[in-house]
Amino acid sequence: MTLTRSDRILRGTAVLCLAAVGFALVSQYAFHLRPCAWCVLQRLILLAIAAVCGLASTGWGSILVQRIGALLAAALGVCGMLAAWYQYSVASHSFSCAQTFADKFMSGTGLDAALPWLFGIYASCMDARVSLLGIEYALWGLLLFVVCTGLALWVLLSRGPRHDRA
Repeated sequence: MTLTRSDRILRGTAVLCLAAVGFALVSQYAFHLRPCAWCVLQRLILLAIAAVCGLASTGWGSILVQRIGALLAAALGVCGMLAAWYQYSVASHSFSCAQTFADKFMSGTGLDAALPWLFGIYASCMDARVSLLGIEYALWGLLLFVVCTGLALWVLLSRGPRHDRA
């Protein structure tokens, strides 16, 4: 099977997003770092990017499918950047993130009740303010969404199929 460069980028982006969610779960369960509403909203966005990129990378041989997937992934990446920036700049300085967009959205979807191990909201935004290597998790998330958006835009703006050997 011959994969195009775009297929490889989309698959790599999907793996990166899944690894980030895995890291969040390890942080939650192994290191007892409880997530807030904005944290779990970002998990959902990462999983959506992974799904879109994974489906678009199958491509069915279509550049159009890749481009639509890349466009959706880029749009989701921007949503993730906004969520991470809001968490860092506003929510993490508030005592509670109850009744914020993230809280209402996650509760409204029912995912917090259906999959509490993945989408359960267990902390306030102020309590979820944690650093790794001196950088807050929200900023790491922001960086991840910037990278994902950049990769999606690269696929979106690429000239066409360039086949690499699998």
